Amino acid sequence: MTDDGNNAPPELTSCDLDEIDNPFSLFRQWFKDAEESEPADPNAMALATVDETGLPDVRMVLLKGYNEAGFVFYTNLNSCKGVELAANPQAALCLHWKSLRRQVRIRGPVEAVSDADADDYFQTRPYMNRIGTWASRQSQPLESRFALEKAVAVQTARFAVGPIPRPDFWSGYRIIPETMEFWREAAFRLHDRVLYRRQARDGWSRTRLYP
Repeated sequence: MTDDGNNAPPELTSCDLDEIDNPFSLFRQWFKDAEESEPADPNAMALATVDETGLPDVRMVLLKGYNEAGFVFYTNLNSCKGVELAANPQAALCLHWKSLRRQVRIRGPVEAVSDADADDYFQTRPYMNRIGTWASRQSQPLESRFALEKAVAVQTARFAVGPIPRPDFWSGYRIIPETMEFWREAAFRLHDRVLYRRQARDGWSRTRLYP
C-alpha cells in the first residue's frame, strides 16, 4: 500500500459503494473482478476462529461457494478450526485482492453444510486431493514426512478400485454474515469503507466508515 497519490488505484466503474443496497450484489461484482484480475487463488480468504481460552486463530482457506445463505469452505472436522468451530460456532473472514486493492471482511455465526452438499463437493475434488483427505490427520503431530507419504500410499492402494467416498471426518461450514465490510484503497490513505449490517426485518443497513 502506498502513501502517495502517484499509484492510485483505479476508480470503480459499474459499482459505486454508495449505490448498492445488497452486499451480495456488490460481492458478486467484486469477486468476478478478482477472478479476472487476481493472478492466483482469488477465492483465498483468511478464516479467524477462537480456541477454548478465547485466543484467536487465523489461517488461509478457500471459498468454495457463496450465495445469500452464506460463504462455504471445507475442512477436516478434527482440525484445529473444526474443533474450535464445534465449541464456538462463530467466525470472521477476510478476502484481500492485492491486484484490485480491495478487501472484504465478513463476520457471523457458522453452521455445517448438509451431508449431500459435502458429498457432492468431495467428488469434484482431484483424485489425489481425495486420497490426501483420507491420509492426513490434519493438525495432529506428524512423526516424519515419510509417515505421511506412507499413509498416502496405503490409501492409494485402498481406493485403487472403485469410488472414493467422503470420510465422515471431513465436511463443510457456512459462515452466515451478520456484517460485511467493503474496503477500497484510495490515495493518501483516504480509503473507502462501507459496512453492511444485517437487519432482522429490513434486509441490510449501509454505513460509510472513516478510513
